[in-house]
Amino acid sequence: MIKVFEVTEMSQKVYDAFERLLPQLSSSAQIPTWDELSDLIASKAGIVLAAVDDEDPEEKILGTMTLVVFRIPTGVRAWVEDVVVDKEARGKGIGEKLIRTSIERAKAEGAKTIDLTSRPSRVEAHRLYKRCGFEMRETCVFRRIP
Repeated sequence: MIKVFEVTEMSQKVYDAFERLLPQLSSSAQIPTWDELSDLIASKAGIVLAAVDDEDPEEKILGTMTLVVFRIPTGVRAWVEDVVVDKEARGKGIGEKLIRTSIERAKAEGAKTIDLTSRPSRVEAHRLYKRCGFEMRETCVFRRIP
């Protein structure tokens, strides 16, 4: 059975999971350092969720995501980032369990909306997000590299 939990402290298991999973998410992503991951986990705004199969005695982390919750003048908002499930464990409902857990957590934090972005090529992810109640918005996303 898949269990999703909030990562509340840094460990070798957490570091190893990010080292294994992030390249599956993005070939250009740099693996965060131990200290960077520790800072993220300790941050009040960044909620790191992880999924394990509780029948696995080692409880290897099979997927992770970050839910960012922040206050702006118009209210509390949430943003889903870096959802990744190990390629060897896909198709078992892990991504959906992560997303649904993040929705419940965002509600508990008082978020008025939950946003996310996804590349056009991630068709499977788009189906997942729609199944979980997300709707495509007509918007322009702008990015600037400092």
